[in-house]
Amino acid sequence: QVQLVESGGGLVQPGGSLRLSCAASGNIFSINIMGWYRQPPGKQRELVATMSSRGLINYADSVKGRFIISRDNTKNTVDLQMNSLKPEDTAVYYCNSKGVSTLRAYYPRDFWGQGTQVSVSS
Repeated sequence: QVQLVESGGGLVQPGGSLRLSCAASGNIFSINIMGWYRQPPGKQRELVATMSSRGLINYADSVKGRFIISRDNTKNTVDLQMNSLKPEDTAVYYCNSKGVSTLRAYYPRDFWGQGTQVSVSS
């Protein structure tokens, strides 16, 4: 079974930086899209950034110019560098993958990590 494990959340002051990392495991051959979503308190889950295996990137307007997504296809990892953090970035951040090929099967559905809390406050 495919598993995603996130790390790197925490508490940071406004204007600070954090880096989130996510590693996928489960005899994976390739992953089409990896990315990050977040769920602010009392709100629905929303897109933060995604990156295809070919390097196509999509950012939410609210994070453009501040966040940078990167991935290593050989290691099945995806990172999110978050700079100039604002209180409104406070949320649980979830790693996501779509279109996962393992040695046994192809899974077109979403896989999610367990989530990591990011809190931006003075």
